[in-house]
Amino acid sequence: MTQSETKYFDLHIQGIGYLNRVREVTPSRSDPFWATDIAAIFGSADNVQKTRFDCRVVGTEAQRVVAHAKKHVDADKKVLVAFKLGDLYAEPFTYEKGPKAGTTGVSLKARLLRIDWVKVDGETVYTAPATQASAETVEGVVSSQTPVADDGIADELPDEIALSSDDADFVEKKAHLKARGYRFDSTTQRWKRPQAA
Repeated sequence: MTQSETKYFDLHIQGIGYLNRVREVTPSRSDPFWATDIAAIFGSADNVQKTRFDCRVVGTEAQRVVAHAKKHVDADKKVLVAFKLGDLYAEPFTYEKGPKAGTTGVSLKARLLRIDWVKVDGETVYTAPATQASAETVEGVVSSQTPVADDGIADELPDEIALSSDDADFVEKKAHLKARGYRFDSTTQRWKRPQAA
């Protein structure tokens, strides 16, 4: 590695959650940006748990999607998204009101990089372009324990997916693809669903 090269290590979180508090932030000394809270859901379907992420929206397409989704959030509709976050960190704060006033809490901050699909009150209103909803969509969004048929999540994945063995998460993504029924086609060098093979 030359002196001018910089090596980066990514920390990504993928999952499904509800959008809340969509807002455009206008700092006094920098450019405006979009922000939102995501209440990520996890655990068994009969005992769903939630973790809240305070997100700055940085992906270009994600910014467009979040801005469009604001009207649904403001109308108190349930806006469910499949998301990808980066650069998670914890930031302490002090409660100013309520029974916890004066005590310290922790806010989980992250950058919202991508949204793969949006459902408003259970109806799909957005699906990312095929080039975006690639093999990366599989990573973490749909696990082998997720009841795929119940929410139609598997339908959001393309019939064919290119997966590079140079990918840092190759083993994990390959496992997710296999769990979803994909098989590797050595002729096209792509992963395919059985019906697409």
